Amino acid sequence: MSAAGYILAINLVVAGLFAGAFAWVSIYSKVRVPARWIAASFVLGMVNFGVEWMVSAVDNPRFVVFSAFVVSIAAQITFNVGVLKKYDLRIPWRFLAILVFASLPLNVAIYDMPRDSFTRVLLYQLPYFVIQGTAVLLLIRAPGKRYLDIALTGVLGAGALHFLAKPFFAAAFGPGDRPQTYVDSIYALISQSMGAVLIVATGLLVAVILVRDLLIDATTKSETDSLTGLLNRRGFEERVPQVTRLLGETRIPASIVICDLDHFKAVNDSYGHPGGDLVIRAFAAQLIEAKAENHVVGRIGGEEFAILLPGANAAAARLFAEAIRSAFAALEIQGMPAPVRFTASFGVAELKADDMLSDMLRRADLALYEAKNSGRNCVRVAPRIVHDNGDRRTQRAMR
Repeated sequence: MSAAGYILAINLVVAGLFAGAFAWVSIYSKVRVPARWIAASFVLGMVNFGVEWMVSAVDNPRFVVFSAFVVSIAAQITFNVGVLKKYDLRIPWRFLAILVFASLPLNVAIYDMPRDSFTRVLLYQLPYFVIQGTAVLLLIRAPGKRYLDIALTGVLGAGALHFLAKPFFAAAFGPGDRPQTYVDSIYALISQSMGAVLIVATGLLVAVILVRDLLIDATTKSETDSLTGLLNRRGFEERVPQVTRLLGETRIPASIVICDLDHFKAVNDSYGHPGGDLVIRAFAAQLIEAKAENHVVGRIGGEEFAILLPGANAAAARLFAEAIRSAFAALEIQGMPAPVRFTASFGVAELKADDMLSDMLRRADLALYEAKNSGRNCVRVAPRIVHDNGDRRTQRAMR
């Protein structure tokens, strides 16, 4: 077997491994659609390498050569569709269909041209270049790319350019005088070697990107409250210290607001847990509507919420809390009896120098306790210095 034949065999095995890997990744719903398309592309790649291997074994390889081209084009389109779907980009189906229907008769027409013709090799490689180049142009315009996504765009761009380089290598080294001798040519060795490198580089990058997305999704779910979509306590406690540390370095003011739904046990007793969930979701929706992009909002307990307000002093935080309080008190919650309204109490504490999250929460919690003792449905602000001699668990029990 020639060196190019060995590389063909290696490419077939590599394509099979990637097909299996992406098929396994596709069991996760977050990346299911792109992973299935990409897995299918590597299956088609295996078929293509197998068909190319058959070229040297038949007397009249015209049909086999055409079949290899068809399968190869299908594999490339399938792969690029998977990549574009990963980035939620529009698939240019009409353009791809026109390109395929134009390239198939072109491939038949150039079969009888001299095999060492630069024009012939260029026309053969041109559909591959256009398909890959189209995907690259769409990816360049995709928003929110990170370093790995940019690297993938670069590798795909290199893959597109390598199709344009092949005619020059064919002219320099010769593609063999017949299709059957292609696999023994130096050009075949160079072409298959470049293809192997690009297949591995692209496959690994896409696999790493999909696994990255799965890890981000898993982290997000572990830090997100499933009922409200807000951060849960763990997520809130992870985010706030990062923000307050930066605020402390820049001396930008900040405040924290703790909210607690009033008489929530009575809500559950009267309307059941489904009714309680409706109230919690409605209050969370009020927070989401009122929050700015830099606010950190979390559900830190059953009916307790917290909001970190970077850039807001105690007075501004109080106005923020009052706006939410009055809006929620007037809110008619769909699914609950029309005349019934619900309220919440609020405690506000301003960030001090060297504050820990626990310090801010403690002062805001004391202010919330004062709001509860003042009749509920009100906002109270913690003084800059407080003396906490009470038992927080006792305070919570009074809510």
